[in-house]
Amino acid sequence: MANSSVSGGSESGRSQVQSVDRAIAVLHLLAQRGGTRVTEVAAELGVHKSTAFRVISALENGSLVEQDGERGKYRLGLGVLRLAAATAARLELPTESRSVCRRLATELGEAVDVAILDSGEATSILQEYAPSAITGRNWLGQRTPLHATASGKILLACTDPVTLKKVLASQLHRYTSHTVTKPTLLKAELAKVREQGWASTAEELEIGLNAIAAPVHDGTGEVVAAVGVSGPAYRLTAESFPAVAVHLVEGAREISARLGHFG
Repeated sequence: MANSSVSGGSESGRSQVQSVDRAIAVLHLLAQRGGTRVTEVAAELGVHKSTAFRVISALENGSLVEQDGERGKYRLGLGVLRLAAATAARLELPTESRSVCRRLATELGEAVDVAILDSGEATSILQEYAPSAITGRNWLGQRTPLHATASGKILLACTDPVTLKKVLASQLHRYTSHTVTKPTLLKAELAKVREQGWASTAEELEIGLNAIAAPVHDGTGEVVAAVGVSGPAYRLTAESFPAVAVHLVEGAREISARLGHFG
């Protein structure tokens, strides 16, 4: 029985991988030809017409493929453009953010960084330091938890429902006595973040460290990053959060505009 179960699971896994491979092949085929019929896709993949149709239907449900004006012909859908725009925005982020972050660092007197969602964590891809002698720590390339950082809360508040549900259902690690680890409390805080347009943490990741962040949008309106400021709690006080947030939100809007978002 055990061997049979393992064999069944292995077969299922191979089948799923094969389906993904076929879907990728269909996307490449449509990209090359501009548009094609199900019979042509089936012939190219070496599968039955019904199999090719199932793959195309799945891609169509995800807006990655759409029917052409000519009946029975398919082409790449608008979903591909959205994915391409999001990828392009990520590639452009460091270049388009640098001057804005440098100005914010000077205005706020603290280190400013840009972070993206990467494999369930927030990863800093750019950091600019304040000209003051005492600067913040180096976050560049560092991966930090979503629930315990300001940038992470922005990314979590704006992520898709599936990812959000997964994070809320996981064991939220307590880094300090101030870390929010109850899913109900975190969910309520994320709702507030979406409403006010910025997030903050007061000694939730490290004692003595405070941070604020605001969302950066790409040309499609999707949140692709968070621009944040962090510093010692005695300088970046909780009382100063609303005033500092004004600067960050404005900076985030400027970066977003550089990426093609004007909402």
